[in-house]
Amino acid sequence: MSAGAKAAALLAAALTLSGCALFGGSGGQPAAVTQAVRTPGAERVAVNRYLWSASLDVLSFLPIESVDPFTGVIVFGYGVPPGGSTAYRATVHIQDPALDARSLNVALATSSGPVAAETQVAIEDAILTRARQLRVADGAL
Repeated sequence: MSAGAKAAALLAAALTLSGCALFGGSGGQPAAVTQAVRTPGAERVAVNRYLWSASLDVLSFLPIESVDPFTGVIVFGYGVPPGGSTAYRATVHIQDPALDARSLNVALATSSGPVAAETQVAIEDAILTRARQLRVADGAL
C-alpha cells in the first residue's frame, strides 16, 4: 500500500470514527475523544491538504502513531531514513489552510534529543517543496 493510500485510509478511519460521536453514539471511543469531537469550532478547523499529504510523503519512512485531522497534528514514531543510521521521530502541526511556511510546524528529534536546526529546516523545506509539487500536479494554481 502506498504512503498516500495509507494516509487516505487513516484519514477516512478517523473521520468515520469521529462521525459516530457526532450522531449521538460513542462508537466505542473514550469520553475524551468524544468530547474533543464535540468541542465547538473543532469542525471548522481547516488543514491544507497539500501540506498534509506532503508531510506523509516526506516522512513516509516513519511509522504513523496518531493523526488528528481536526487540529492538523500528525505524530510519527521512531524510524530510520533510507541510507541513514540515526532513528528520528517527528510531530507535524499544520496550523492554517494556506500553503505557506507559517502554516507548517515540524518538531524533529532523535533518541538523544532535538536535532540541529539545519536538519529541521531541511525537512520543513522538503515538505513545502513536495506540497507545491502536489498542488501543481493537481492543477490548483
